Amino acid sequence: MRDVTYSMGISLDGYIVGPDGGFNWTAPSEDIFRFATDQVREVGVHFLGRRLYEAMRYWDTVDQSPALDFSTREFAAIWRSLPKVVFSTTLSEVEGNARLASGGLAEEIERWRAEPGDGNIAIGGAALASEAAALGLTDEYRAKVYPVLVGGGIPFFPQHERRVDLELIETRTFQSGVVYLRHRVRP
Repeated sequence: MRDVTYSMGISLDGYIVGPDGGFNWTAPSEDIFRFATDQVREVGVHFLGRRLYEAMRYWDTVDQSPALDFSTREFAAIWRSLPKVVFSTTLSEVEGNARLASGGLAEEIERWRAEPGDGNIAIGGAALASEAAALGLTDEYRAKVYPVLVGGGIPFFPQHERRVDLELIETRTFQSGVVYLRHRVRP
């Protein structure tokens, strides 16, 4: 069965977006970019909210620039070929290898878990990840913790009055001071 994973860059004080709406402090170094590319290779489908979908549209055409290096082109090719399901109440259509969700989050996860194939179900975007967590559907949390305090914004972890016990299954420290933490939800 496919796992549901939530992976984002996060400030040390727990936010994926700062109070100004920015997240430029998550610009990856080359080693983090290669790591992220390897992680995307493990994904079978990516669920996105509207804002993240719109931000990631950049990767659909970026490789048309002749000045790009190999790793950028590689990530763009992997991202473009990855199936995406977009959850939005405001979009009427999406482009690229994406489709609008036809059901609720639980139904879409159930559909993808039932289909044959490899790769995790990745959740992107705080609101969507919060909904998956509230429904008890998240199997892993993967945080790249950046050495910065942003003082507020959109939190990485959903704010629910429910305890979730986690097991640390992987860590990695990058030269930039970013620390990767991978936790699995305990049954």
